Amino acid sequence: MLRGRIIKGVGGFYYIDTENGLYECKARGIFRKEKITPLVGDTVEIQVIDEETKKGVIERIFDRKSELIRPSISNVDTAVIIFAAKDPDPSFSLLDRFIVLAEKENLEIIICINKIDSDDTGAFLQVKKTYESCGYPIIAISTFTGEGLGELREAIEGKTVVFSGPSGVGKSSILNALDSNLQLKTGDISKKLGRGKHTTRHAELLRLDENTTVADTPGFSSLTVNHIAEKELKDYFVEFTKYEEDCRFFTDCIHESEPGCAVKKAVENGEISLRRYDSYIQLINEIRDSTRRYK
Repeated sequence: MLRGRIIKGVGGFYYIDTENGLYECKARGIFRKEKITPLVGDTVEIQVIDEETKKGVIERIFDRKSELIRPSISNVDTAVIIFAAKDPDPSFSLLDRFIVLAEKENLEIIICINKIDSDDTGAFLQVKKTYESCGYPIIAISTFTGEGLGELREAIEGKTVVFSGPSGVGKSSILNALDSNLQLKTGDISKKLGRGKHTTRHAELLRLDENTTVADTPGFSSLTVNHIAEKELKDYFVEFTKYEEDCRFFTDCIHESEPGCAVKKAVENGEISLRRYDSYIQLINEIRDSTRRYK
């Protein structure tokens, strides 16, 4: 048996990076019967069936320390959530949704705002202020001017990182700027739709240096959090934490309509972003609607 890591999966074939090189593998049928899908990032054991052509079969998938649903990837340490300051305009709903998914997996979160050179109004500074107040590091960059790229490179050094965000925000361009040898395909913004065109078709692990691995992933235009329990959601809005012990119904308060809610009071006092709180309420209602539909 040979141990390695899945760095790419396309059309039922998985490409495993091992100490003996890269192998193209299929997964044993038992995984399908057990409804287990191998993911990019998985540590696996393979049985080599043809050393000359580097073919093999995945025999074992080791336990995952983290697993994201979208993008589908495992065993990352850090999520770099990338949005553009402009072209396309940032979607705060998408940003909050991905933050929730990353928080659920206990990932370190870095928010990266790209294309700041195109934002002549400086509107991205308000985004920066909102999320820094929640405790998230914000790195503002431009692949055109090079601003902020050194800070981003330093922030991900030595980590296994997933780059994620909507189409057209420049994920592949950022990776190309961090390592010109990658030469990843990039695309333009669709003038008709006002959003990015997909250039990355599948998740793939890319090595920036000996200690730093980055997953480039396809862009998305929607995310759901319906698999999260209604009472669990508040745990992933981290700015609520320091106020929750002061709620009258501390253990049961979901910070919606309960009397004596310290989180709602913090929103009223401007200590918690109203926009973030409204996003939380929107997600609570979506989870409820989904629960009712599938009962």
